[in-house]
Amino acid sequence: MTATALTSMSQGRVDPDLLNQISDEVSLVEVELLHQVRSQVSLVEKVGRHTLEAGGKRLRPAFVTLAARATNQEFDIERTRKLGACMEMIHMATLIHDDVIDNAVTRRGRSTASAEFGNTAAILSGDVLLSKAMVMLSRDGDLNIIRSISEAAVDIAEGEVRELTVRGQFDLDEATHLEVLRLKTASFIECCCEVGSIVAGAAPEIQGALRSFGFHVGMAFQIVDDILDYRGDQNKTGKPIATDFREGQATLPLIYLRESLSDAESTMARRKFGNGVNEDEIRMIADWMDTRGAFDRAEKAAKAHVAQAILTLDSLPESPSKGLLETVANHVIRRQS
Repeated sequence: MTATALTSMSQGRVDPDLLNQISDEVSLVEVELLHQVRSQVSLVEKVGRHTLEAGGKRLRPAFVTLAARATNQEFDIERTRKLGACMEMIHMATLIHDDVIDNAVTRRGRSTASAEFGNTAAILSGDVLLSKAMVMLSRDGDLNIIRSISEAAVDIAEGEVRELTVRGQFDLDEATHLEVLRLKTASFIECCCEVGSIVAGAAPEIQGALRSFGFHVGMAFQIVDDILDYRGDQNKTGKPIATDFREGQATLPLIYLRESLSDAESTMARRKFGNGVNEDEIRMIADWMDTRGAFDRAEKAAKAHVAQAILTLDSLPESPSKGLLETVANHVIRRQS
């Protein structure tokens, strides 16, 4: 997350010096990541560097630092840097594994590790990244942080399995889908914020507020991601449109659209769901989502989570970092990739 990106998010409302400090910290996390992906096994290092060089928002390490700063407590910046890198490595490992599961050939506009090096090499190298993250965590040694990150890692894995079990369910209910989002995305961002607050030695009520903030931002982030899957600019998202529909994964835009479909439309959509839909049919379904209010309803759900996230910040002391957390939360709704 660069100073330019943060400045764009803040629209002049946040101290430029703070923006530069956060950007510098994320840059140092990048340096730590480059160090951590080194390996005595060249293929492991190639896969790690390939995934790292694909870029990304680095939101997770940014949230670790931002949460620590928002407590207004003194903290060890070296710890947040290393723990932020730890969180990003776990995230990278899950992305590598996801791309194998989804047979994805591109991510962020470039080839995936599995497409470049093969599924077996990608899976095993992802395992190494995850194991290295655990080594970093053990070296930090804080049992509360170890517990939090371990539980979040379990949530991610169980969320992926839960998502697999509902794949192909055209009639998936909203509650089950939202639970999948909680497990696979929101829980981890919640954990990033909690880790930052623990490093800063925040009071339990502040830790709780930052956990809640992370949860709601994580839910909003994934809902927006699911909207962008259907109507995002492929040049910005770096992946084909309507990947979820092609793979038979029901998300909020489809769940909300179902209510407005005629019997004939529903029969067609159900038949094509995860079963060879063509580009014209994808465009038609995305157009239905737009004109029949499915996108608007999904956006409303995301905005409700952002509003709740910002509300949880009321218990935090006033500070520029608190304002930046609010800015990042609002940016989740406006992002285009």
